[in-house]
Amino acid sequence: MRLTSVIAPAMLVILITSGCQSPQAREASALKNGKKAFEKRDYQTAIIHFKNAAAARPKDAEPYYQLGRAYLASNDINLAAVNFKRATDLNPKHTGAQLEFSRLLASSRSEAMIVEAQKRAQDVLSLLPDDLQALNLLAFTELRLGKPETAEAHLEQALRKSPSDLKSSMTLAQTRLVRKDVAGAEQALKQAIAQAPKSAEAVVYLGGFYLAMGRTAEAEQQFRRALELDPKHGPALSSLAAMQVRAGQSAEAEQTYRRLSALPDKQYKPLHALFLFQSGRRDEALAELEKLAKEDPEDRDARTRLVAAYLALKRVGDAEKVLTAALTKNPRDVDALLQRSRIRLGNGKYDEATADLNQVLRFRNDPQAHYLLSKIHLARGKTAMRPQELGEALRADPGFLAARIELAQALIATRGADSALKLLDEAPQEQRGMAPVILQRNWALLVLGRREEARKGIDQALAIARSSDALVQDAVWKLDQKDYAKARSSAEEALKGDPGDTRALGALVQTYSAQKQTAAGIQKAREYGSQQPAAPAIQQFLGSLLLQNGDRAGARKAFEAAKAANPALVGADIALAQIDALEGRLDETRKRLSPVVAAHPDNMQARLFLAQTEFADGKSSAALEQYRKAVALNGKNGIAVNGLAYTLAENNQPDEALKYAQEAKELAPEDPAVDDTLGWTYFRKGMYSLAVKYLESANAREGTARRKYHLAMAYLKAGDPKRGRDTLTAAMKMDARLPEAGLARQLFGGSQ
Repeated sequence: MRLTSVIAPAMLVILITSGCQSPQAREASALKNGKKAFEKRDYQTAIIHFKNAAAARPKDAEPYYQLGRAYLASNDINLAAVNFKRATDLNPKHTGAQLEFSRLLASSRSEAMIVEAQKRAQDVLSLLPDDLQALNLLAFTELRLGKPETAEAHLEQALRKSPSDLKSSMTLAQTRLVRKDVAGAEQALKQAIAQAPKSAEAVVYLGGFYLAMGRTAEAEQQFRRALELDPKHGPALSSLAAMQVRAGQSAEAEQTYRRLSALPDKQYKPLHALFLFQSGRRDEALAELEKLAKEDPEDRDARTRLVAAYLALKRVGDAEKVLTAALTKNPRDVDALLQRSRIRLGNGKYDEATADLNQVLRFRNDPQAHYLLSKIHLARGKTAMRPQELGEALRADPGFLAARIELAQALIATRGADSALKLLDEAPQEQRGMAPVILQRNWALLVLGRREEARKGIDQALAIARSSDALVQDAVWKLDQKDYAKARSSAEEALKGDPGDTRALGALVQTYSAQKQTAAGIQKAREYGSQQPAAPAIQQFLGSLLLQNGDRAGARKAFEAAKAANPALVGADIALAQIDALEGRLDETRKRLSPVVAAHPDNMQARLFLAQTEFADGKSSAALEQYRKAVALNGKNGIAVNGLAYTLAENNQPDEALKYAQEAKELAPEDPAVDDTLGWTYFRKGMYSLAVKYLESANAREGTARRKYHLAMAYLKAGDPKRGRDTLTAAMKMDARLPEAGLARQLFGGSQ
């Protein structure tokens, strides 16, 4: 009892003092710890401490400013901007946050953002009239806004205040270059050296200027001069090494990179290894990268480089081993999870990749995770789910250009060209003039039939570069205008630049078929195919074209060539199986498809084809198994759901069949195949009036022989034998060899 009475008050004091620590004290402690981590370049730990500081005092600007610095140091520009802005919103007089946020704004391609950066720099100068950073930033915004004269005036003002300020001298040189005053730019840099004669940094800037002007001998002289001032000056060594590589001085470059990698600054450590890797000495490079990763297990960049090297050398197992070890140590290592998910995605391990990405999203709303999930949905044929993940990626990062382009493509493919156009027009201002956005916007305009706007966009894209994409669009536009000669010329130019572009080849063939010269178009495709025997995409295109035009032998040869060029090309396997099926060789069809399904269990096309093959071969149990697996993969795939329903009905399981037939009707309400399945299922259940209703609908849309047999039997059972016999006669004229023909004759014979 006495011991308890002594301990309890002590514990109480600890609890009281810790619980009563003021928000200011908690913030100060977190900021102190965060700054220590930042100085050690442990930015992730710094971020955690700064977040704790912000939680302690959410209305204080300083934690958000420090968070912005940490995110900026870890190359997360978007979150850096968010936090700098938050700091300036809380305290407009926080000059550090204002300047950092202004720098980010000033680097934008958006004029509005640059103007805002200019205003913020002026606000800082109103508080701190002699602030060199603000003067330099103001001059930079003026330079970007096309006002080099005022920019130069502000820089000269900065240099009067601090003649040795290198940043001002460098920006002044840049400003004078904009004004085409090359001599003045050189003079500004020389004056900077005169003010700081022992500054290796100033000398390197002058060397860089000479290099940009093509004065390589003088540039090298300055880099060597900088190294005389400071033999361990990283930028000088890096610049000299790059010059030596361009000059073909491999031995000298290696020695320079070796010196550079020996510097204590972490950013230079891997450069010798990377030089060796690019020089083809990959084993030596890998040994260095392994050593660097081992020496600093906490260096995620070193680990990333090592994993990339393993993958380049096709040592996937070693790459996964490194990442798994990192995740065993820290399951919350988002970088490792993302890297491993990419590897697993590339290897077709979609479940494992999904698990990694879902784990990432538990820790943060990462745009890359959403983007990679969209890739998994695409690989699995779940196209309906793909836009959702691409949209989430864009919400997390509106500047994620690849996600925006791919979402626009997906929308266009699903008759959402209007939405795609709106999405592209909502891109950040600095992206709207980029070729990928212009090109994708052109496709949307072409689909929407807005030809004049599309023409302007195509001309804009061609002015940037006569790329294959732009030339194909030009060909498509001219095809629409019936200007076949010019369309053909653009398609041929596109193929000259990119011989493997099947879109260009398709446009070229269309210029012939539009003029009813199909044979000439096919011959042209054959010629390109013979010129590109090892191009799988071209051979695949040629095979599809020949098959479409009835040349099975030629198609088979082209698909086999595609398969030889790329043994992993699943599309070629499926196409060859299709030819086997058309020739009635169902055993060969099954032999081709079964390995594909085993190796790629998520491939919906192959699985459905295999299910249809099994059904056509009378193996209904095997067909049922494949259809069930297909529906498990994607319950929104109307073909799979309808196929399962029909097979169940044929297997005398009408109750379960009806469930799936009704689901198929919801998914594809206008599909005659779905109406046929639903009607036939009602027939199997003895509900003949409903059977007639849906079977009549199916035949009204597309009256195949099989559907007519179904309708004939339904009429008979519904009490209308005359219409049944008339429909049976029509079906027999179409195809008397179907299994349904025997069933119908038997049923009608039994009723007489």
